[in-house]
Amino acid sequence: MTAKDRMPLTVAEARALGEAAMRGAGFDADDAWALTDHVLDAALCGYEYSGLPKLLNVIDDPHFRQPRKPVAVLREAGAMAVLDGGNTTGMVAAYRATQATIARAEAHGLAVVCLGNSWMTGRSAYYCEAIARAGLVGIHTVAAPAAVAPFGGARKALGTNPIAFGFPTEGEPLVIDMGTSAFMATDLQFRARIGTPIPEGVALGPDGRPTTDAKAAREGTLLPFGGTEGGYKGFGLALAMDALGVLASGARPPGEMSGYLFMAFKPDVFLPLEDYRRAVSARIAAVKATPRQEGVSEIRIPGERAYKTRERLMREGIVIDRKIYNALGRLAAGNLDHGG
Repeated sequence: MTAKDRMPLTVAEARALGEAAMRGAGFDADDAWALTDHVLDAALCGYEYSGLPKLLNVIDDPHFRQPRKPVAVLREAGAMAVLDGGNTTGMVAAYRATQATIARAEAHGLAVVCLGNSWMTGRSAYYCEAIARAGLVGIHTVAAPAAVAPFGGARKALGTNPIAFGFPTEGEPLVIDMGTSAFMATDLQFRARIGTPIPEGVALGPDGRPTTDAKAAREGTLLPFGGTEGGYKGFGLALAMDALGVLASGARPPGEMSGYLFMAFKPDVFLPLEDYRRAVSARIAAVKATPRQEGVSEIRIPGERAYKTRERLMREGIVIDRKIYNALGRLAAGNLDHGG
């Protein structure tokens, strides 16, 4: 891309654009803030495809055209609850579920919250980081709509089904967020939108043959992580996430396969929180001090690059594709046919 195809934005400008676009699409101010905060954080962490372009994915999703209701408690028993997302987009519903999980964990020491009837929750790290910053250990699992073939299969059957963990430390939380597919669905949709290829070995086209064409891959299927050789590992994890997602089946509309689980607990049930923070920080330091292989300058902990990128981009701002910028501007003007 040339410079004219890219649009620099300060953090304030990006936030204002995102919130205006979501209000123009019909979301109230609170939901517009939640959506924009999620995608802007992704952009600041260096994930452009999960940044502002994801707001266009929300508007393009068939669920967006259906009626929405506020997130509500469907069933509860002390530390546990099932939430009905009311067909609210996942970046809003999962934010509410995260807050509910934190509140129940603080009250009971442990919380397990399932969420159904929602869609497109975005980066799982966003929620686990919030849980860890509250001084809790967090786990978040996703059973997503079918986009990935089982190991050896040529048609989609499971979701990208990520799993994420959050741990409080003496510094930034340790957050581990991994999908079970060989390529992220959001990145695939982003590349299809702007017309760039995907890597080899991560997807099959509608004919069941390997492809690097993003649009063909969307019509076909992604592969589980590990590809054609070790894909049984990604497949096994995806199946486990799917089984956990079934816990939300009471809140899912007929035919829907997605379900989300949030778990959090107080470390101080086992040892004082500050001792836990200190011990995890010491383990991270020990891991980073491991002798390195030739040519390796640093052992990087999961999430470390994202924190450093966020710190830098908070000062410098972000850059987005001009097509995305123009499409969001059309949404802000109330044009749902954004052309992005």
